[in-house]
Amino acid sequence: MKISLNWLKKYVTIPESVSNEDLVRLIGARLVEVEGVIDESHKYDNIYVVRVETCEKIPETHLSLCMINNGTNELVQVVCGAPNVHAGMLAVWIAPGAIVPASVREDAPFVIGKRKMQGYESSGMLAGADELDFGDDHSGIVEIDPSVAKPGDLLRDIFELDDLILEIENKSLTHRPDCFGIIGFAREVAGVLGQQFEYDFSRDGSLAPVVTGLTPSSSVVTSGSPRKAYSQLLPSIRILDSNICQRYSVVLLGKHGEIANKYLTWVDTILSKSGMKPISPIIDATNYLMLLTGQPLHAFDYDKFIAVGGNEKPEITVRLARDGEKLVLLDGTETLLNGNDIVICSGNIPVALAGAMGGANTMIDENTKNILLESATFSLYNLRKTQMAHGIFSEAITRFTKGQPAYQTLDVALSCAGMLKDGFEVVGVGDEYPKPVKDIVVKITTKEINDLLGTDYDDALIVDTLGNVGFAVRKHFGSLEVTVPAWRTDIHIKEDVIEEVGRLLGYDNIAPTLPLHRTADKNNMLELKSEIRELMSRYGANEVLTYSFVSQRLIERAGQDPKNSYKIVNSISPDLQYVRQSLVPSLLEKAYLNEKLPVDQFVIFEMNPIYRKEWGMNSENVPVEKMKIGAVVAERKGTGTAFYFAKKYAAKILEEMQIPVQFVPIKSKDAETLPFEPKRTAEIRLENSEYLGVVGEFRNSIRNDFKLAPFVAGFEMDLDLILQNKAKNKKIDLTERTYEDLTVETNESYAEVEAKVKKEHPDAIILPLSIYQPDNSDIKHITVRIVA
Repeated sequence: MKISLNWLKKYVTIPESVSNEDLVRLIGARLVEVEGVIDESHKYDNIYVVRVETCEKIPETHLSLCMINNGTNELVQVVCGAPNVHAGMLAVWIAPGAIVPASVREDAPFVIGKRKMQGYESSGMLAGADELDFGDDHSGIVEIDPSVAKPGDLLRDIFELDDLILEIENKSLTHRPDCFGIIGFAREVAGVLGQQFEYDFSRDGSLAPVVTGLTPSSSVVTSGSPRKAYSQLLPSIRILDSNICQRYSVVLLGKHGEIANKYLTWVDTILSKSGMKPISPIIDATNYLMLLTGQPLHAFDYDKFIAVGGNEKPEITVRLARDGEKLVLLDGTETLLNGNDIVICSGNIPVALAGAMGGANTMIDENTKNILLESATFSLYNLRKTQMAHGIFSEAITRFTKGQPAYQTLDVALSCAGMLKDGFEVVGVGDEYPKPVKDIVVKITTKEINDLLGTDYDDALIVDTLGNVGFAVRKHFGSLEVTVPAWRTDIHIKEDVIEEVGRLLGYDNIAPTLPLHRTADKNNMLELKSEIRELMSRYGANEVLTYSFVSQRLIERAGQDPKNSYKIVNSISPDLQYVRQSLVPSLLEKAYLNEKLPVDQFVIFEMNPIYRKEWGMNSENVPVEKMKIGAVVAERKGTGTAFYFAKKYAAKILEEMQIPVQFVPIKSKDAETLPFEPKRTAEIRLENSEYLGVVGEFRNSIRNDFKLAPFVAGFEMDLDLILQNKAKNKKIDLTERTYEDLTVETNESYAEVEAKVKKEHPDAIILPLSIYQPDNSDIKHITVRIVA
């Protein structure tokens, strides 16, 4: 989004003590991320308003020889090829030495000079809208209204083109739809500067005759008396589901004259500076109001709208599209609609893809006599899906997907009618608002605000700060009753209000202090996990961390049923659609990747929560969570001892926690035991026979599916039960180590060293850690870990 600093300053007074650099810094610190600043202060240097005094055709060419008055005593000769150049008009002259504005950001900007054309010397050029960077129109040169300028005036002074353009990061305003209009943005800047924001449409003279302000309104103000014929033909409005369209307002305009489309206007320049292209007076008016207020508008050709519906009584219907319906959009593309799309219908025939783009069958053109102005709000969730499904990223849908509030739809439509009052008059107004939004009132105390922020603000400062940006604050029995303005859809709870106070007054103004709260209670589960982590690492295992979200394919590969897993509605990837019901599948997947390492055996483990549908919901109505530890032991070569290694690791954990258990033949068939081979698997049960976990080898089918080594085993145990049964005050001495000296010959192989160690410790697990021999040395260092 682009914000013109000159336009912003029309709605908020910037103190002289605040430079443009200071203002940009404050906006970045207290409102939104400013990605960049485009300096256009010299873009229109040496570009003037001139009057064409004489204009004569050059024979056998499309050119004209013009003498122009640039406000000096001497006329200047310019050759011009535009078909609309004529004597007496005010035009825009790019003087010799000036840069053509449209080329300013090019690698080689185009500098205008003097040159001969058809044998005539031409000094500079008379410019078209495209050359001035005001759109793509190349049909002729720009004409200036004589009532706003005179020969010799600088173009930049007439249209305030000496400007800075702020490039705003849209994502940092995702929760602030009000700031996608210059009014809302200016309101926030006023609040940051500690000013009361006041907006009066008298600052936009073209709008003043229609409405007096953008506030929630139940009344309808029109210009002139509606003509009965048109009032009777105003379509009725039917919203089939208020969840997809909260409010739908329309204004019917009848043509009573021609809109002057002759001169360059302020609207043309502000649209261009905001990144949009001027198109026509009607479309430009809707786009200007969108940039001003944040509320998108759409203009239908009323007569085409009625003809498409074909009903005797015209009706506007807002509904979800049906799968397979088609609509030709304004850009000529035929779109295949789906059930997430919202469509505007004439009767039951789609004429617009709501919030995204209108249909070609109701397009405004030069023959349009009557206009149906739409101003509505649509479900941001549906429009986000529409945006992605159809690849439409217009200025309008960008605002709708932020959740535009419903309070101003009618007033903005009437304001647009005010901009078109020279050619059209209001002849009918419709407003369907099934479930008006009620005011949100948050009760809070000054103490609560100060306690959370670490400040000592008084009541008066808080009331003024919030009041500056439209909050109504009333003191009531020692607390503050804060009524949230209609445009702040992101404020619901006390913390939201506290954040507003801190943000507007500046987080950088809060003195940093040490927290004055007590130390957090000891987390026994974290302590247990830390002890087990150290224990497993000491005996050669490696901890991994995997996603809690898994694919349906992974669940099925592990022999488990996806129906026992919770499915994620808005998953970030097709491969992460389910919440896992055990740790083993993820560990088996990682075991395959680790088999590429040049080791004969490795152990990986993980400690994390899992969820199963069979466990149901807890008291807070969220899925029951159980903390588990899982491990996989893989042998690329060996004699099939993976099971015994896995059992030894599980037993070592339980031994260290002083939890007596028994290993019994497997009986249960659930998500945890399904990946294991029943004949080579044991259940781990407490003394009271309560199920604690499982240890064993994996099924051959699963091992083959995961492409694992010949000997793979593992275990999974319940950490919650281990914590409950852990001996009181049991601590592991993490510093305890036992070392032994072993003398070997320098030319002995590792296998011979391992055999000697095995002879001394026949029941131990021997894990090689490193073999190191310095260059040019006969000494070799071998390190092994002995797990007793």
